[in-house]
Amino acid sequence: MTAVDNAPAAETPLKRSLGLGLTTLYGIGTTVGAGIYVLIGTVAGAAGYLAPWSFLVAAALAGLAAYAFAELSRRHPKSAGEAHYVLVAFGRHWLSLVMGALVLATAVVSAAAIARGAAGYLQLFLPLPDWMLIATTVAALAALCAWGIRESARFAGLITLIEVGGIVLVIAAGLLGLGEEAPDLSRLLPRESAAVEPIFAGTLIAFFAFVGFEHMVNVAEEVRQPERVLPRAILLTLVITTVLYVLLAAVAVLAVAPAGLAASGAPLVLIWERSIGAPWVLGAIGTLATLNGLLAMLILGSRVLFGLARQGSLPELLGRVHIRRRTPVLATALIAIAVLGAAMALPIARLAELSSLITLVVFAAVSAALLKVQARERRPKAARLVPLASLVSILAFLGYELAQRLL
Repeated sequence: MTAVDNAPAAETPLKRSLGLGLTTLYGIGTTVGAGIYVLIGTVAGAAGYLAPWSFLVAAALAGLAAYAFAELSRRHPKSAGEAHYVLVAFGRHWLSLVMGALVLATAVVSAAAIARGAAGYLQLFLPLPDWMLIATTVAALAALCAWGIRESARFAGLITLIEVGGIVLVIAAGLLGLGEEAPDLSRLLPRESAAVEPIFAGTLIAFFAFVGFEHMVNVAEEVRQPERVLPRAILLTLVITTVLYVLLAAVAVLAVAPAGLAASGAPLVLIWERSIGAPWVLGAIGTLATLNGLLAMLILGSRVLFGLARQGSLPELLGRVHIRRRTPVLATALIAIAVLGAAMALPIARLAELSSLITLVVFAAVSAALLKVQARERRPKAARLVPLASLVSILAFLGYELAQRLL
């Protein structure tokens, strides 16, 4: 018998191992690892002292979309969730394949951004070239991803608890660093229309910090009772990360000037070092956080390839599962190779912006899919207001960003 199941793909399911706790930790780990440890400095550089508002606007956009993901994951808990939702709503395989390709692009670009961020933190301990650290990290985490979902989720859950604790420590350190005098909180307040541009400039980057909650739908076939667990896990992830991000952004820009944060390759370490010293503590936690986000993105990309193959949109070979580990090994290897290529080619800020734009398009499509499904179910018009608001706000934000680039 071969290592990879040679029976028809549909005969070998993925292993259902995740409950509410591990699923929520997976979502938080994806979100936190994918954003705040790497990008708080970049957001501060774009929005200045208004960085907390950028995170709030990004959270509002993400929250509207989260409703659509929660509703559709309850109805259709499948791998390659976004692509499946579009297929169910509009009945077009080509449109589903396009959606799957966009989600794959998000996974690859996000993982590449995190891999570059991870290299920055790892260099605090291992003074090696970026390319060597990136290649070694991606290869090791891809191997863990292929080993098993339970093992991956437990590893990710442990790191998530550590990295959230790290954020709490940085917030405390930043407050200590402010000294006994009360900080000038007026710097955090928007001042008339002049505040709109910096807030929105930071929002597109801050939105990347919320990329993660929606990825839980792509492990639906590995979740126990996904119809109940997934919507709850999505809500918990979004609420917890929003609170952490806004508090951290406010403390960060008060403790260190936005320009200083933007110039640092490890901004949370900078805040910690100025107040407490011992930079290796936050360096270690930041390294774990970025590794956690990278692992989650590798899981995401491999499950999207698997799901697209299972629904017939990609070759059946990509839907095959390891006979013992019950994971899509070939799909995982292909995603790892793509991540390596993207990480070597583009800088982190560009990767984050590109990922955010693609994710906004995906969110708009999922919101439209929920509207279509609700219309088919003849749900009351009032029930359609949230996905409609999500669709309109996301399209408006996309239009604003495109206009800024063209003008």
